Amino acid sequence: MATNSRLIETPRVVSREQWLSERVALLAREKELTRLGDELSRQRRDLPWVRVEKPYVFQGPNGPATLAELFQGRSQLLVYHFMFGPRMKEGCPSCSLVADHFDGALPHLAARDVTLVAVSRAPYAALESFKRRMGWRFDWVSSHGGDFNQDFGVAFTDQQRESGILAYNYGTAEARSADREGASVFARDAGEVFHTYSTYNRGVEALMGTYRYLDLVPQGRDEEGLEFTMAWVRHHDRYEG
Repeated sequence: MATNSRLIETPRVVSREQWLSERVALLAREKELTRLGDELSRQRRDLPWVRVEKPYVFQGPNGPATLAELFQGRSQLLVYHFMFGPRMKEGCPSCSLVADHFDGALPHLAARDVTLVAVSRAPYAALESFKRRMGWRFDWVSSHGGDFNQDFGVAFTDQQRESGILAYNYGTAEARSADREGASVFARDAGEVFHTYSTYNRGVEALMGTYRYLDLVPQGRDEEGLEFTMAWVRHHDRYEG
């Protein structure tokens, strides 16, 4: 049973008629947001492509695999940049929350010609062990020793971190970690691989249904006053109760 039963402060209690009036007004704003989201998705699809010419190689359950082989015969690839660096003992709790949503989506994505793969810098044996602990089924490969994570803006050298500021999310960010979260999209056409899109930081919320649920309930995400927004997140086998 959950131990945090704090209600929102001073909730308004009104008649059903007044609630319905305010709900209909909010619905108009929700529809506006939906239409804006549809337009942003169209613009995202219209972004130009960049040919990937570097020969990236990853380690997975069947040995080495190229970026093209990660597609598994499909034409679209969604890569989640999972924060699990070579010096980490386990995967990032926040990235683990994101990854908890992957398995159920796999057959539906495959039906739409999309392969989903997680990529991390930790050696493959560490990824496989943590994956087993979490009970996940999605494909997870290691980029250990390669440039993939650095090239796509989610890993940083000690020298970059010592500078205090990193080039992250198309801008700059404080050097909190050697690895950061993100998602990148690739396409295959006529045997060539292209990079079509990447998103970082809060952009990965698109992969995280739990936040959509929390946005519906009275307390919302309830993250104000925390050390950082996802400080409440634990690996799913470490929540009490």
